Amino acid sequence: MKRFNKLSTIAFLGMIILMSSNIPAKKIKVYLVGDSTMSIKQTSKYPETGWGMPFAIFFDESVIVDNRAQNGRSTKSFMAEGRWKSVTDSLKAGDYVFIQFGHNDEVKTKKTYTTEEEFETNLGKYVSESLKAGAFPVLITPVARRSFDAEGKVLPTHKVYSEIVRTVSREMNVPLIDLDKESMALLQKMGSENSKLLFNKLEPGQHPNYPAGVDDNTHFNEYGARRMAELVLSELKKMNLELANRIVKH
Repeated sequence: MKRFNKLSTIAFLGMIILMSSNIPAKKIKVYLVGDSTMSIKQTSKYPETGWGMPFAIFFDESVIVDNRAQNGRSTKSFMAEGRWKSVTDSLKAGDYVFIQFGHNDEVKTKKTYTTEEEFETNLGKYVSESLKAGAFPVLITPVARRSFDAEGKVLPTHKVYSEIVRTVSREMNVPLIDLDKESMALLQKMGSENSKLLFNKLEPGQHPNYPAGVDDNTHFNEYGARRMAELVLSELKKMNLELANRIVKH
């Protein structure tokens, strides 16, 4: 009888272990907030693709990516339009918030221009309000534009504003993905000519969405967006965050 009870206990424990291994992982929601380099594109803009679009397919079914990034937005205009509030109203403990701005903040001729001081303050607000909700903010430096000098050396296109993102990350002790640095390294590796393959560049008549052609060194095509998403994922894997364990395609 004792031997039977012992065997029954072992069998019962084995069944519990087996059942627990089949329990679905807790759902994780990832909000993407940022500009056009990250956003979901309308079909009328294809093949232009934001890196947030392929990013969403690299995770298992337990991860939901909610891409709120919008074309032409800065830290200031994203807030002014109530887009950030719509995120904070939905945030729950355990969610992630990936924050990437800079392209439209730094251009003085745009209505979305944000001074360096305002940019730093706004980033702090995004971080602090994410933390207040129990979410995990991840700061991302603005992805590089394609720019090379005459000798074929890639040039920085977000030097000041990327450094502000790094500073906020250090001072607020939140994770940083230095996409500016990593994308510049990729551009340099590919070179001035081959790096064109990453961007939305088309000859006249090559695509019905761009009958006159397009020569864009800021926005990506589908291939370029995927490569940028892969850079983000590579950096994410280096962090001690649960989200990285849900990556299945990389």
